[in-house]
Order: sequence, then C-alpha cells, then structure tokens
Amino acid sequence: MESIIILGGLLSLFIFRVPVAFALGGLGVFLLWWMGFNLNGVPQRLYGTMDSFELLAVPLFLLMSNVLLKGGVGKDLFSAVQSWVGHWPGGLGIATILSCGIFSAISGSSVATAATIGTVAMPEMESRGYERSFILGLLAAGGTLGIMIPPSIPLIIYGVITESSIPTLFMAGIGPGLSLIIIFIAFSIYSAKKSGFQAAPKATLQERYRATIMAMPTIGLAVAIIGSIYMGLATPSESAGVGFVLSLIITISMGRMNWAKIVEATEDSMKTTIMVFMIVAGAKVFSYAITLYRIPQDISQLITQNISNPTIFILVIGLVLLFMGFFLESLSMLLIMVPVLYPSLEAMMVDPIWFGIFFVLLIETALITPPVGMNLFVIQAVGKASLQEVVKGAWPFSIIMLSMAVVLWFLPQIALFIPYNF
Repeated sequence: MESIIILGGLLSLFIFRVPVAFALGGLGVFLLWWMGFNLNGVPQRLYGTMDSFELLAVPLFLLMSNVLLKGGVGKDLFSAVQSWVGHWPGGLGIATILSCGIFSAISGSSVATAATIGTVAMPEMESRGYERSFILGLLAAGGTLGIMIPPSIPLIIYGVITESSIPTLFMAGIGPGLSLIIIFIAFSIYSAKKSGFQAAPKATLQERYRATIMAMPTIGLAVAIIGSIYMGLATPSESAGVGFVLSLIITISMGRMNWAKIVEATEDSMKTTIMVFMIVAGAKVFSYAITLYRIPQDISQLITQNISNPTIFILVIGLVLLFMGFFLESLSMLLIMVPVLYPSLEAMMVDPIWFGIFFVLLIETALITPPVGMNLFVIQAVGKASLQEVVKGAWPFSIIMLSMAVVLWFLPQIALFIPYNF
C-alpha cells in the first residue's frame, strides 16, 4: 500500500507538470523527512552523483555532437551515403537511415541525430515524391538509433546505476542496433515503392569520390571513438574527450567553425548536461529514499512470489514501460524504473546486460510515441509539420521496435553474442 501511495504521488507531480528533477528529488527529501531519516545523507548522495568518472562521458559526447551539428557535417555524411545508394529503390530512405546510424555512432544522442540528418534529408526526399508523413516518421525513428547504437548516453547511465560494464553494454547494443537499421531499410524500400517515389539520378564515380572524401573525417571519427573503446585503448569518458577534440579539429579545418559557433555549441551542451545531471541527482535522492523504505525489495519480493516465469516477468515490465512511455521521457523512465526492477533480475535469471538493451529498446520506442515522445517534437520543429503528421508516419516504426523487443527475448544472442564472444 505504501508503495502505491508513493508511486501515485510521483505520478501526480508529473501530471501537474512539476519538472522531473524536482519531482524526484523533492519527493525523495519529503519521504526521508516524513519517516525521520537523517537528511545529512541527501547532500552526500547529490555529491556522489556528480562525482562519477563514467558520467563525464555525457557532457563530452554532447559537446562533440553539438560541435558537429554546428559544423554542418551531417550534410557531408548524407551526401556521401546518398551518392552510393540514392539511385536504388527507396535510396533516399536508405541514405537517411544509414546516415542516422553513422551519426548515432558519433554523438550518442537521439535528438542531435534527428535534428542533424532531418535538416538535410527532408527537402531532398520531398523533392523526390516521398510521402510527407513517411519522411517525418522515418526521421523520428532514425533518430532513436542514437540511444541504441554506441556510444549511447542512456546505456552509460544504466551502467552507472547498475554498476555494469559500460563497454560491454556498448557491444551488446551493436547487434540490435544493426538489426533495426536493416529492418528500417527494408520498410523504407517497401514504403517508397508504394508511394511512387522518383529515384535520384545515379551519381558519377567522380561525384561519389568527392562526396566520400568530404565525409571521411566524420566516418573516421566514428571509427576512432568506437574502436578505442572496444580495443580497450580508452574508457568511454576518455574516448568522448578525444572525440570532442577531433570534432573541433575537423570542423575548424573545414572552415565551418568559429568562436561564436563554439560558444553556441558549448551553451547548448551545458543546458542539456545540467538537465540530465539534475534528473540523475533527483533520481538518486528518490532512489535513496525508496531504498530506505524498502520499496525495491518489497516489489522484488512481490514479483518473485507471484511471478515465477521469466517470460511473464519481462512481459509485465514491457507493458509497464509502454504505459509509462505515454507520460515520461526516456531518461526519467530509466532512472525511476531501473533501481526498482534491478533487484529482481537475479531471481528471474535475467542477464543484466541483456536487460539493459531490452530496457533501452523500449524507452527508445517511447521517443516516438505521443504525447511526450521527444523525437516527435524535434522532427515537428524541423519539418514545420503538425504533430499528427509525425505520429502518422512514426507508428509503423514503433511497431517494428516492439517486434524487435519480442525477437530479442526469443533470440537473446542478438545482444549477447558480441560482448560474450569477442
């Protein structure tokens, strides 16, 4: 009963539009005060949240992605991919998905990916007769690859919360991420043929060469970031720092970066970082409070006593996350639910690395489901469209992602093969 009252109170705060960080932190402090717990632990928890080497990767990846965004490298990337596949059936859709995948491997941010590639790809696809709602949905869904394909900011935070290996989580995200890219491409080809698109003219070898050369620094940056992590040469935080420096070198050498853009990129990164860290800090206080109230332990015990089948356990979690996705953005879901559910994984014999990928896949779906799907609003702004248009185009991709979650349950090696065999 106590757990229901607390969770109901949290939901009420969200309904009244109290900022997530203050709702979590404020309710956590109130719960500690109400039961007479020592509040001296609150500042210690807040300091412990910020004093994390792993979380240093978040602002550095955001800095890097914003520098690349301001430097306009998304256009080079899209042009290069388009020069090779643009003349295929649905070629511009394929180019959009591949560009989103590559940029995701650099930035780790779904919003940055959607905004960067969307700005470039949308006018080109519209000029070739692609259905507008499909374009909007494709870009919104393509942007979600930013939180599955490493380096992924939600996977970093999941690793910090659960004390799981972040490089292992990154490797586990490769299989599902590539699988989604392949399925998105197949659906794009089908939809393009159905809508009567006009194929782009086939690029000459000279055009392909020129476009590829322009995009090589960006592709090289992606290889450097991912390779340094997987080869054990750098931690995610160190790799993010190197990536930020390289992104500055690339954009400055191309003549696309000046002091004003650097300041703007830094300010944008600072705003997002403060938002993320405040939510993490608030969630840490809330998690501390509910742990002292023994809510995670009680929920874990309730689950293990009433659910003995891991399949039912995962199904229930999936339904709960889908419901919460209608009201909460992805980071909030991660920070609220993982501390509550994580203690149950061992009893249910669920691999925590696999669960991290499954969890992120579901909150990835929440990015393109109304009413609070972040990518829907990003693409709505980029395309100057109505939310209804974006939702209409995005719902088939939501179904694809949910289907992928089901496949991931029956074929866990999609996520676990790479981290446990390489």
